[in-house]
Amino acid sequence: MELKELYQEIILDHGKNPRNFGKCKDYTSDAKGHNPLCGDKVHIYAQLNKEKKILNLSFEGEGCAISLASASILTDILKGKDFNVAKVIIDNFLNLIKESKSLTLNSLDDDQKTTLMSLSGVKDFPMRVKCATMAWHTLSSVLEK
Repeated sequence: MELKELYQEIILDHGKNPRNFGKCKDYTSDAKGHNPLCGDKVHIYAQLNKEKKILNLSFEGEGCAISLASASILTDILKGKDFNVAKVIIDNFLNLIKESKSLTLNSLDDDQKTTLMSLSGVKDFPMRVKCATMAWHTLSSVLEK
């Protein structure tokens, strides 16, 4: 299987079978994101402890496969991470989508890196970049509260 096909398979799987979909129990913070250009919507729910470690993370929303897959991937990878690690991963992912060709993260295993890289192709389609980054920007606002 070629890498491009693997990436498409990952996006389709997360888009059709999103992980952590719905309100997580005992969430302590939440935020909504909306892309008026295409109608994508996301609502991120996070259960954070006093040190801002992400104890639980989930989302609700509607939109294209890229938007849903990105939110699903975000919740899957960042659940259980502390604030500082989550911020580095978020910043690295956003940089990947906008300009970088690779990830520079030591805190993720190879499968997680491959999963994040599956969304990297959207940079070739400027109208889709917001679809891939909306959930990540929304989580950033949750963590900054």
